[in-house]
Amino acid sequence: MILAGVAAPAIAKDNNRSGRSHVRFHVGSPNPAALRQIYELIRQRQYKNAELLLKLVLVPQATWLVGGSPQEVAQAARRTLLEAKLQQATPVFVLYNIPGRDCGSYSGGGAQTTAAYVAWIDAIAGALRDREAIVILEPDALANLPVDCGYDPTGDLTVDRYTQLRHAIDTLGALPGTRVYLDAGHSRWHAVGTIASRLVQAGVADTSGFFLNASNYQPTPAQVQYGTWISNCIAFASDPSDGGWRLGHYDYCASQYYPANADDYSTWALTDEWYANNLSGLPQNPTHFIIDTSRNGQAHASNSPNDPTYATEPPGRMTLYAQSPYHQPSSVISTLAAGSWCNLPGAGAGARPTAATGNALVDAYLWIKIVGESDGSCDAAGGVRAWDYSTYSEPGWPTIFLEQQTFDPLWGRKDPDAGAWFPEQALELAKKAVPRL
Repeated sequence: MILAGVAAPAIAKDNNRSGRSHVRFHVGSPNPAALRQIYELIRQRQYKNAELLLKLVLVPQATWLVGGSPQEVAQAARRTLLEAKLQQATPVFVLYNIPGRDCGSYSGGGAQTTAAYVAWIDAIAGALRDREAIVILEPDALANLPVDCGYDPTGDLTVDRYTQLRHAIDTLGALPGTRVYLDAGHSRWHAVGTIASRLVQAGVADTSGFFLNASNYQPTPAQVQYGTWISNCIAFASDPSDGGWRLGHYDYCASQYYPANADDYSTWALTDEWYANNLSGLPQNPTHFIIDTSRNGQAHASNSPNDPTYATEPPGRMTLYAQSPYHQPSSVISTLAAGSWCNLPGAGAGARPTAATGNALVDAYLWIKIVGESDGSCDAAGGVRAWDYSTYSEPGWPTIFLEQQTFDPLWGRKDPDAGAWFPEQALELAKKAVPRL
C-alpha cells in the first residue's frame, strides 16, 4: 500500500546505535479479512466502527516473516522493501522461524534444523542488502529458551539456539542499513539479570539493542524502566573499570523482583536507587531498546483480563471479582488472573509507532504485533484459561467437555488460530486505543 505524504529520513545505522527521531515507518497492505470486516461494517451502516478499524490498519506495523523456503522468504522481503521504497519509509521485519519457536505452543513451528535456519537467514540478508531496515529478531527466542520449555535435558538445543541467533546477528548485522534487535521478553517475565545475561551471551553488543513487550500488554512506562535496568545491568557486569569483582555477575543486578516488587510500581524506585549507587556513572556505550506498544493502550499491569467485570486489587494487579456473571470458584479466578495473556479482553491499541520517544535509550515505539490478528486458540486445554461450566455457562456455549476445552468463555467463542484475523478483538482494540485513533 502506498500512502502519500512528505518523506522523512529513515533510521540510520550508526556507531552509538541510536536512531533519528524523524522517521516514517512502512505501512503494509492490511489483512484481507480486516478489509472484509470494514466492508461489512459499512454495509451495516456502522460507519464509526468502520472508520476506527480503517484507522487501525493504516498505522505502520511490522511485516512478519514466519517461514517458507529461502526463495519464498526472499521474495516476501523484497516485496516489502519495494513498498517501503515507494513510501520513502523504513520497513520493520519480524523474523520468526527459529527452530522450536514458542516452545511448540500456539505459534509453534519454525525451521527444522540449524542448517535450514541458516539458509533462511542468508536468503533474507540477500534481499535486504544495503537497504534501510529494522529487524526484530525472533520474539521469545531468548525469553523462552529450549531449556525453559522443558524439552532440553542435555542443553544441546539451547546451545543450538545461541548458535542460530549468532549467525543471524553476524549475517544481518553486517549489512550497512540493517538494525538488529534481540528478544528480551517483558517486565512480567524474567528478572533483569537473567535476561541481561542471555542478551550478552547471544551477542547483543554486536546489534542495535533489544526489544520488549512483543505481542504483549505491559505498560510503556514500566517497559522503559525495565529496559533501562537491563541496559544498566549489562554495563554493571561488563565494564572492568567498575571493578573486576562484578564482571559476568549479572545475577548481582537489582530487578523488578528485588529490591522492587513487580506488582507495586511505587517500589520500583528502590531498583533505580540500587543502580544509582552501584554504577560509577552513565554507561559509555549503553544498550538501546525498542518497545512494542501495539496493544498496551489500556496500560495493563499484568497478563490478566481487563473488563468491567474485573477490578484492580491489590494495586497494580488485575483480579476477577467472583460475582455474576463470572461467579467462578476462587481457583478458577486465580488461574485467570495469573495466566490469561492470550487475546486479552479489554486491551486497546497503544502509542503510535515513532522514533521520537523522548528517551535516549529508547530507539522507537513500534507496533510489532499486527493488531487484530489472533495470538492463537488460547483454550482451556492449553492451560492458559480455566473455566467451570457447571458454575456458569451462557446459552449456546458448548456442553460437551472436549468442545469446552477449545472454547474461550472470555470472548464467548472459539478463538481464531494464531495469525488469523480476530474481528471482535480488532474492533475492541480500535475502540479502546490510547491515544484515540
